Amino acid sequence: MLEPSAGIRLRAATSEDAEAVTRVFLDSRAAVLPYLPRVHSDEDTRAWITHVLLPGSRTWVAEDGAGELLGFASLDGDELDQLYLRPDALRRGIGTRLLDRVKAASRGELSLYTFRRNAAACAFYERHGFVAVAYDDGSRNEEREPDVQYRWTAAA
Repeated sequence: MLEPSAGIRLRAATSEDAEAVTRVFLDSRAAVLPYLPRVHSDEDTRAWITHVLLPGSRTWVAEDGAGELLGFASLDGDELDQLYLRPDALRRGIGTRLLDRVKAASRGELSLYTFRRNAAACAFYERHGFVAVAYDDGSRNEEREPDVQYRWTAAA
């Protein structure tokens, strides 16, 4: 088991992080969302992260003292587009730190989508002030999995 988030460093992601970000994304989805269909190959996922996600959004990574990537979060406009942690890095405060970084970089409001069956993610976002504003039957996402849209607004 890894130690709590002391010693964890957040920094802006670079193109050199593409491989590690891809691994976190794939490993997290396999461990936490095993019911999701795999709609893209690992290679296609890596290409999307390399050529779309990293250059097209503001992305931060969390790494330990040895430079090992533990998680990442991406902000695209006013949307928290991605927030994933390595399965062995859960429940250590790293997700909270990444989310706080995204909130600080936002214009005071964020929206996001998460799968309804991902109860841990729903509880996490609700604990951090997000409110469910819309539910979908899955027709808007590639996995065809029912999801929920959350919104957060900074306190005035």
